[in-house]
Amino acid sequence: MLRMFLAVTTMALATWTGTTTAAEATPTPTPSSTPTPTCPPAIPISASVTGATTTSLTISYSIFFRPPCGYDPPMTVSLFTSREDAQQWRAAVAEVVSGSERNGSVTIDRLTPDTEYWYRFTDAEGRRDPYVIASARTAPLTSCQATATIDARWGSGFVATVTVRNTGTLPLDRWRVSWRWSGDEQVHTAWGGVAETAGSDVTVRNASYNGTLALDGATTFGLLVTTSAVPDGLTLTCAR
Repeated sequence: MLRMFLAVTTMALATWTGTTTAAEATPTPTPSSTPTPTCPPAIPISASVTGATTTSLTISYSIFFRPPCGYDPPMTVSLFTSREDAQQWRAAVAEVVSGSERNGSVTIDRLTPDTEYWYRFTDAEGRRDPYVIASARTAPLTSCQATATIDARWGSGFVATVTVRNTGTLPLDRWRVSWRWSGDEQVHTAWGGVAETAGSDVTVRNASYNGTLALDGATTFGLLVTTSAVPDGLTLTCAR
């Protein structure tokens, strides 16, 4: 009897040990997760205005990355008449679709002269780019002309006189002259006009006493500019 009991107990233990070993030899697989892509710390697209007429704007762009970190062309460029509308993607006044180039340009026409617009990008899948939101202005109808003369120059700056002349067909009640610096120039002092600077862009508006110009009438304003390299001249745009 004792021998039979020991034999049965030994068989039961062997069966139990084998079952446990088999279960341990087949572990439950762990579900694999899709890795999250790591995107470079840089914006996926850049753009700038490379041309402007009285009724059109040309915007050049470069796409640096493909999805999921960037975009694939074609891109849709949308124009808005205010920064607030552009931020909300609201009430676009014009749109144009680019070609298949990753570095290209688009021209949007039938615009209003001397008007500021804001532009943004959308890719072919309808994804709205959150980074590029910039302004551009169409050229004004010609009503005046501005020319600059550099009166004196030295190693760290120069003095210039700008002549503003009414070349239109009607008297002017105001004027503004604008240009973009090519280097590190900065307006230190201006007289005969009110200067406004935004980065490399400069605008000088008439003073309170010289905004009215009769037909072919002219006035001047002056500039004291600091710079590490004096330019050969200034390319100016004049508008009412």
